[in-house]
Amino acid sequence: MVASQPLKAGQVVLRDSPIILYSALPLIPQSSSSSSPVFCDYCFRTLSQSPSLGGPSSTVLCPSCCHHRFCSPKCLSLAQNVLHTSWVCKALSQLRVNSALLEQPLECQVQVNFLVAAYNLASVSPSNFQILLSLQGSSDDATIAAAQFLHSLMSSLCPFAPTSLQKLFSLELTAALLAKDKLNAFGLMQPFSEDNEERSVRAYGIYPYASFFNHDCLPNACRFDYVDTSASDDNHNTDIIIRMINDAPQGREICLSYFPVNENYSSRQKRLMEDYGFACKCDRCNIEANWSDNESVEDDAEDIEEAMDEDQYENMAASDTEINSQGENNDFPHAYFFLKYMCDRNNCFGTLAPLPPQGDAPSDVMECNVCGNLKRDNGFDGDGGQDGVSMED
Repeated sequence: MVASQPLKAGQVVLRDSPIILYSALPLIPQSSSSSSPVFCDYCFRTLSQSPSLGGPSSTVLCPSCCHHRFCSPKCLSLAQNVLHTSWVCKALSQLRVNSALLEQPLECQVQVNFLVAAYNLASVSPSNFQILLSLQGSSDDATIAAAQFLHSLMSSLCPFAPTSLQKLFSLELTAALLAKDKLNAFGLMQPFSEDNEERSVRAYGIYPYASFFNHDCLPNACRFDYVDTSASDDNHNTDIIIRMINDAPQGREICLSYFPVNENYSSRQKRLMEDYGFACKCDRCNIEANWSDNESVEDDAEDIEEAMDEDQYENMAASDTEINSQGENNDFPHAYFFLKYMCDRNNCFGTLAPLPPQGDAPSDVMECNVCGNLKRDNGFDGDGGQDGVSMED
């Protein structure tokens, strides 16, 4: 994705709807703990909990399988036409009692959720299925091995599948679909909590345009989702929004970070190679490649913040739009990114981006893409840091 015109900090450059959504929860639950969040199986909003009953207070169950829950009759009706068709209902019900699947880890069960959703997409929306097949995908040994096991499971669902779908089941297509999912799925995260450092995924979605954003360890854009927004008629709460972190000139590539920006060099490289199959050579990685594992850009940023005066801070701010633009081994803007754009809320690790500008006036309110905290950015406070005024409820 490349800017076709100059872009402003906070500007929305993409709003994208998923062509496929599927649950990240195990197909066969490991426990029945009532403390775990429960989500609508269509819009994936968190279902309200009833303290007296220890479970969802407003839940509509699928009348056929009684396993899938929905937040309203409307979501049930929509799901029966799109995500939870009669074939999906039968397929998932049969797989739940499959002894071979019961022994498989969570990752395998989530892959089953994806394959059922992907094959269903071929039936309910052939055009979107072709878009899915057009996305980049790369098979490795692990993907091929998974496909060989999962294809046998999918083949067992063939007898009661629609006729048009029966012709599609093949090992080659199953492997290709898994490869598309591995490189293109975005996680819709469970609600943020300051008490929980590990934030789990509630669902995965594949977004056709958002899939084109490349990775950078110091991104100039980040994505927001608002899954738990109040119900609306258009049911677009699972859309993701890509917003600029800072200004970018025409011709600049727009990049996201595929995971929280606070991870160290070795951890980032490991994740990128294992999950996406590439080694990152962005400006930040070129700098940190020579660091020891116990060095942290956050510590570097704190040291610079303590030492600098107002003029230095303003110089850093002036170079804000040039982060990652010159390819120089300079960790000054590198540290500045963490000072300005990293959320300091406990266990958050989110990235801050300005709210969308009003006309030509940039917003001085920053929003975290993880916890949703709003913070007013008033620049340098004269004491070696930002005057960040929290606007949290």
